[in-house]
Amino acid sequence: MSDKQKLTSLEICAGAGGQAIGLEQAGFEHTALVEYNSDACDTLALNRSHWEIFRQDVRDFDPPRDAGINHVDLLAGGVPCTPYSEAGQQLGNKDERDLLPEALRLTEILRPKALMIENVETLAVQKKFAGTRKALSDRLRDLGYRFHINVLDAQDFGVAQRRRRTVVVALRDDISATFQWPLPNWELAPTVGEVLQESMASNGWSGAAEWARGASSVAPTLVGGSMKHGGGDLGPRRSKLEWARMRVNGNSTAATPPDPNFILKHNHGKNGWEGYPKLTYSQAALLQGFPPDWRFSGSRTAAYKQIGNAFPPPVARAVASSIAEALTSAAGGTAA
Repeated sequence: MSDKQKLTSLEICAGAGGQAIGLEQAGFEHTALVEYNSDACDTLALNRSHWEIFRQDVRDFDPPRDAGINHVDLLAGGVPCTPYSEAGQQLGNKDERDLLPEALRLTEILRPKALMIENVETLAVQKKFAGTRKALSDRLRDLGYRFHINVLDAQDFGVAQRRRRTVVVALRDDISATFQWPLPNWELAPTVGEVLQESMASNGWSGAAEWARGASSVAPTLVGGSMKHGGGDLGPRRSKLEWARMRVNGNSTAATPPDPNFILKHNHGKNGWEGYPKLTYSQAALLQGFPPDWRFSGSRTAAYKQIGNAFPPPVARAVASSIAEALTSAAGGTAA
């Protein structure tokens, strides 16, 4: 895509950049990224010094006033999952952390050609959130947008992880093209062992190849937790048991890959994961689909929370590419 055809985007709740990477790979040029967490903002700046990053609560963000932005092609964001997550109280729009209304507020201000919002699977499938889905659809229709909602699984897009997420896409009524959801890959996703064998061996552990043969499926969903909780391990007990089936100790994370003295032990006791290697946050990032050279700021726990809460870049890229295709094919029409 030439500079003349470059599509612009503004992203809210940008986190560590999972969605931003995918949008960039799909050809979108970021005009601004809004994120409240300081570690995540530092991560974004560490990797893309030219990105315009606003460290502030999205509720206080006014694009024309704060960034001189009056219009973008795409407004995107992964608004907080806690109001809709099974790990939270599922208060939905009664939760003070619910930022779906802010996405709608910014849509009204910017009138983007397209909107892309990511959240947990339950937002799209649970009956208790039917009212939320209808209110969102109705409001977007009132603003002049066509509403689409779907659940996508990261493993269908080449990510070594079973991660089902709700994605909302809306295109402005005057965009003549029709949006089509991206098709899943034909190939099976790589296994945890295939993705991590090289990393597991990088500190001199000779057992990495044997370990990788046993880690022969995709990972369970990485869990980042909220700003106040989580991030110290790979999730609740049921998740740790799933990790143990792939010979991973999910009880905490590690600072480095196993050293030459690490011995793989099979423990069939109460905590059957104790004889297995732990993941580093860099390894978790690979399982989330981040590029190998993407760096993270903050403590180990802070880095893992950023990774666990991210939207996998390959999935973001697939959806954003479909949006870009619709917008580019409509470029000769009335859309502006």
